[in-house]
Amino acid sequence: MATKQIKDQSADELKKHLLDLRKEQFNLRMQKGSGQLTQPHQLRRVRRDIARTKFVLGSKK
Repeated sequence: MATKQIKDQSADELKKHLLDLRKEQFNLRMQKGSGQLTQPHQLRRVRRDIARTKFVLGSKK
């Protein structure tokens, strides 16, 4: 998700989005561990999306 889209969301929406991203990251890590991960670049994308979301969430406080 783009930074502009993240900035337009409310704090509650950002918290929900962060929770969804963490679940996705967990699922991708499990796929990697079992050797089923076909697109390893997804791990990097999710990690960066988490960082973006946390940054915007912290700046909204």
